[in-house]
Amino acid sequence: MQLYNTLSAEERAVLIDDAGKQRLTLSFYAYAQIENPTQFRNELFLAWNPLEVLGRIYVAHEGINAQLSLPADNFYEFKDTIEEYDFMKGIRLNVAVEHDDHSFLKLTIKVRDKIVADGLNDDTFDATNIGIHLKAKEFNDLLEDPDTIVVDMRNHYESEIGHFTKAIKPDVDTFRESLPIIEEQLSEHKSDKKLLMYCTGGIRCEKASAYFKHKGFENVYQLEGGIIEYTRQVKAEGLESKFIGKNFVFDHRLGERITDDIVSQCHQCGKPCDNHTNCANEGCHLLFIQCDDCKAAMENCCSTDCVSVIHLPEEEQKAIRRGLKNGNMIFKKGKSDVLTFRNVSHENHKVSAVLTDVPKPAIKIKKQPKRYVAKGLHFFPKASIGQFYLESGELNTGDKILIEGPTTGTQEMEIGEMFVNDAPAATAVKGNVVSFKLPFRIRLSDKLYKLDAV
Repeated sequence: MQLYNTLSAEERAVLIDDAGKQRLTLSFYAYAQIENPTQFRNELFLAWNPLEVLGRIYVAHEGINAQLSLPADNFYEFKDTIEEYDFMKGIRLNVAVEHDDHSFLKLTIKVRDKIVADGLNDDTFDATNIGIHLKAKEFNDLLEDPDTIVVDMRNHYESEIGHFTKAIKPDVDTFRESLPIIEEQLSEHKSDKKLLMYCTGGIRCEKASAYFKHKGFENVYQLEGGIIEYTRQVKAEGLESKFIGKNFVFDHRLGERITDDIVSQCHQCGKPCDNHTNCANEGCHLLFIQCDDCKAAMENCCSTDCVSVIHLPEEEQKAIRRGLKNGNMIFKKGKSDVLTFRNVSHENHKVSAVLTDVPKPAIKIKKQPKRYVAKGLHFFPKASIGQFYLESGELNTGDKILIEGPTTGTQEMEIGEMFVNDAPAATAVKGNVVSFKLPFRIRLSDKLYKLDAV
């Protein structure tokens, strides 16, 4: 009886590409009383593994919190597996705004004490006495009410790249940190203001709304289904999106674009940018915002020290990592001494009270028409050559292209010498395997677009 992954992420990525099936990325949560979380976890794994479900799922006595992907062909069969449980019948599934076949590469179902690390003692208050759920239009309307205080219940690295207009964005690393801060800062407005909350998919607000009602807040509201469901409703109903920028997501994509606004800056140089990346040094892997220029100059690293490390032989890199206890000193998200601009900007704009937090002016992205033509197949490190499989259209030497992926970011270049099916050629068509030199590493999740003249 298989209850664990038998394939590496790299092997799984190849299988996904070879299968050629469109995958859906979705999330859901449910608070419920689960008597035996371990048994529940095992039942889910056995049901989902044959359906090629991949993702990160937490189960606990209090319920389930899931982010996952699966082949679109298996959606209804998957839905049947969760509706076998009474507490998940008719559950809302938040389908992602943007899909990436490689959003998850393993099926991980973990038993936890809680499905969200909130630091609360649930025995001290009624966790079912939640706030009023609002749909997108109702949320937009309440945003315009002068007696409304809207609070972002996410962490700093999430709200930094996208948020609702007029939102208070606590500068916190974890959800549990935000609860006492918000309570203290809004303590004088428990009865005269409407407390309006939002998060990615709704789960954090579910617990926070009950907590704040317990603390005496009289008018508590929350965005139903979070930013993901809000965006779906905005598009379906033709509403104005009051959320600007990107919605941070906890998978390989690291973000879904909601509007063309850029509300954040590169942590290394300060240019407008909202692309998160992980440092290329496997012993660091710091999550931070990096523009294309800094990505090229710093070779996808957060510091010159990390650049030095990635040029060492692999065995030396492993020796450096061996036994290294990085902990939060390395894995802090977007907060590190090496991120020069982020630190200077943060110190210059630090505020003493969360209520004084004001959204930064948005900058519009200048879009260039692009057409998807190929997907990444392989990268040959010694020769610095990337290989792609053409799925549509054609490529020619001299074409301007854009290569995009969760880790690679966005890279624009012009094709020079090109090999088609391992032979020199000037043109490649659908079904060909194309190779050419690249100044950066590509991943299997990368997509190649042909840029049209503006």
